[in-house]
Amino acid sequence: MSTTQSERLRELLEPLVTSQGLDLEEIAVDSVGRKRVLRVVVDSDTGADLDQIADVSRALSAKLDESDAMGAGEYTLEVGTPGAERLLKEHRHYLRAVDRLVKFQLTEGGGELVARILKVDDEGLDLEVPGVKGRKATARRLAFSDVDKARVQVEFSRKDSKNENEQEEEA
Repeated sequence: MSTTQSERLRELLEPLVTSQGLDLEEIAVDSVGRKRVLRVVVDSDTGADLDQIADVSRALSAKLDESDAMGAGEYTLEVGTPGAERLLKEHRHYLRAVDRLVKFQLTEGGGELVARILKVDDEGLDLEVPGVKGRKATARRLAFSDVDKARVQVEFSRKDSKNENEQEEEA
């Protein structure tokens, strides 16, 4: 039974990432010209700060140096987080996206839906679909089986209701 390089790297590196309190989200080996780049994406329920990224990067680098998982050629190791517009694939990704605006690609020609995740359970999501042109937001239930793809959306103009209440009290 053959395994891919990414699978072998995951087996080698995942225990180290987990020991640092993080989840190993993705591993990719890409060729950039004559060099190879190993990209490792990590995350946690509370996010990952720069110190955690640096610590896990050092641990991964040391482990890779003592193994032959990347072969003999030169490569660059890049360790980072999923970013603001992350693709939601695992149940834990949806849990981490509660209160975030998400663009859903629905299955079987269901089109697209942009909504805020309010609650996540084992079967699906409780959503708030924003109102359009002055209409009120509506509630919607979406089963995981109805979701083909889901991606977090960046919001630049969202007003934080907690900050609004504090500002009203100060006035």
